[in-house]
Amino acid sequence: MSPDDLKDLVRTIPDFPKAGIQFRDITTLLGHGDGFAASVEWLAQAVEGAEAIAGMEARGFIFGAAVAARLRLPFLPIRKPGKLPCAVIGVDYELEYGLDRLEMDPLAVAEGQKVAIVDDLLATGGTALAATELLRKAGARVEDAAFVIDLPDLGGSGKLTRQEVAVHTLMGFEGD
Repeated sequence: MSPDDLKDLVRTIPDFPKAGIQFRDITTLLGHGDGFAASVEWLAQAVEGAEAIAGMEARGFIFGAAVAARLRLPFLPIRKPGKLPCAVIGVDYELEYGLDRLEMDPLAVAEGQKVAIVDDLLATGGTALAATELLRKAGARVEDAAFVIDLPDLGGSGKLTRQEVAVHTLMGFEGD
């Protein structure tokens, strides 16, 4: 399937979660077996050479775990606070309206291990930047991040690039 075919599988829901937002819903892509498989294959090719795949809770778990399984690599879950039963390291970061935190098991990463980030959506880049910082804090080399959807007008790609992370996106939606 072509990137345009896959883009056609993403449902747009206007005015969600608030007026003026065009929500890009991946559940329709996930519900299409061939489309989901093609998306995972594209993401896997984009991060070839990685030694592990990290995905952020929650939708990053869907694509990240699938890519890790496809490449036969370890999957590193980047969690919301309080979800891991072991000692964790964390990073606080800013959202549009407040603060949030990501955590991980620091023993999940070997020093110098090349870890690629995989997620469903890149918007402002806040979560991906926090995940990059957290993984690097744990000792990983983060050089690549792959996303199903990019909202380029929100600037996340440029922010990651300035942190020396190559950004790979399957499809983009302008004006969002």
